[in-house]
Amino acid sequence: MEKILIFILFLGPLVFFHELGHYLFARLFGVRVEVFSLGFGPKIFRFKKGDTEYAVSLIPLGGYVKMFGDDPLNKDAIPEEDRPFSFTHKNKWARFWIVLGGPLANFIMAYVIFFSLLMIGEKIPEIKIGYVTPESKFYDYGFRSGDVIKNVNGKAVLNPSDIVLEGSGVLQTVGVERLGALKVVELSMTGEAFFEEFTTYPPFLRRPVLVDSKGNFFAASFSPMSANLTESLEEMNGITGEKTIYLFPKVEGKESIEKDAWQSKYTHQFKVFINKPVDLIKGFNAAGYRTIDLVVKSRNMNSPADKAGIKGSDVIVSLEGKSVYSFEQLRRNLQLTKTKSVKIGVLRQEKLMEFTVTPDIKNRNGKDVKLIGVYSAGEFLGINFVNTSSRGLVDSFLMAFTRTWDSTLKTLDGFKKLITGNVSLKSIGGPLAIGKVASDSFNTSLTYFFQLMALISINLGIINLFPIPVLDGGHIMFIFLEIINRGPVSRRKMEIAQQLGLSLLLMLMVGAIFNDVSRFF
Repeated sequence: MEKILIFILFLGPLVFFHELGHYLFARLFGVRVEVFSLGFGPKIFRFKKGDTEYAVSLIPLGGYVKMFGDDPLNKDAIPEEDRPFSFTHKNKWARFWIVLGGPLANFIMAYVIFFSLLMIGEKIPEIKIGYVTPESKFYDYGFRSGDVIKNVNGKAVLNPSDIVLEGSGVLQTVGVERLGALKVVELSMTGEAFFEEFTTYPPFLRRPVLVDSKGNFFAASFSPMSANLTESLEEMNGITGEKTIYLFPKVEGKESIEKDAWQSKYTHQFKVFINKPVDLIKGFNAAGYRTIDLVVKSRNMNSPADKAGIKGSDVIVSLEGKSVYSFEQLRRNLQLTKTKSVKIGVLRQEKLMEFTVTPDIKNRNGKDVKLIGVYSAGEFLGINFVNTSSRGLVDSFLMAFTRTWDSTLKTLDGFKKLITGNVSLKSIGGPLAIGKVASDSFNTSLTYFFQLMALISINLGIINLFPIPVLDGGHIMFIFLEIINRGPVSRRKMEIAQQLGLSLLLMLMVGAIFNDVSRFF
């Protein structure tokens, strides 16, 4: 029930402002508005004021504004005395602005949301770099896993988009916080190029939780006093030299490991020498421990792993005879294998076992991906949020425009990739997908919730401008054809175009709903 209410709270303003755009321009040009409805289907609430009936309808997946004389196929049936109030009888530019009013309102709404967030301050995640592999560009530049970006060219940044703005010329220095100390990384590249590279390192860093050969879980720490579960394995591996690892046992379930580790005393200790990125994990393995992300949490029934004999609670230790040190490494190396089947080594109840697995090959976003059907028991650090102060009136005004423009360009690029086949049609989401991300963003941060609302508003604005009959863009296309041909489109052509447009729209809707069902059920 809560998710349904959040979905309505999210979608309601988007629909309202879109239809309000049509309504206001219709009133501006003297067109009689017969119905203003939020939602489709049976009306559950209505009242009439003047010529307009205002209603809330049962199905909250859209809305509509019913204007007098909006059917061009029945233009001649309207009495002469009513034609001044008819949409169809208005001049071309009046009709153009009335139709454009809806999408235009979506862009204005996005701008207002961005402006408001910048003015009142935002609750946003710190700009943290995720796992940086030794062979990556970021590693060569001098960045390390878990670095938190604090400034660019000496100027403080609070949001990833600020990196692009501050580095609009040449980005020369990036100040990062690493293990409590400020470090400066020198480089030479544009802010946009840096941002694109930064997005390839999402901040999914592993909590320092280990498992032994008997299936017992421990929290690992450099301190004998307590486990620091706010520091990731990747960050711990950044501390070079000989270190002593202290293990704190789990008492109840895995869910309570943080509480248990803080309250209990360490039971095991051993030394590791850290010099290279995987030395810490190798030290764990040598002492008889594996990271928890290599534990199989569950597997799909009849999946390649299930058919091969891999079970829940198995600990994956190798792929094709070579040790693996993280679930992400397993996933990545699996894609690089050349043979049809692969050998996966697991640890089960103190016994090493090896299984031959034939991965399924699935298309994901236009690429073939090998899957074996197992899920990791890995735990990741939570995201730290920071509260920003107001950017001020002038900066908020300008930055809101930049955010709206950048979001529009990125959305257009996304549609371009979808049309050209660079992105799979399976990535299209319907109402269930929108509802899920709306609920997730609401529970994470109101800033996320409203930022997402602004992005979806821009999406709706662009989609409605597609030159597809029955959409606003289709009506605008007919108006321009009318200008070019110096006369209205024939009745027959308009009927065919509307039927094709409706069919295409229904196909897209069915496809989106099918993707939702496939994704969630």
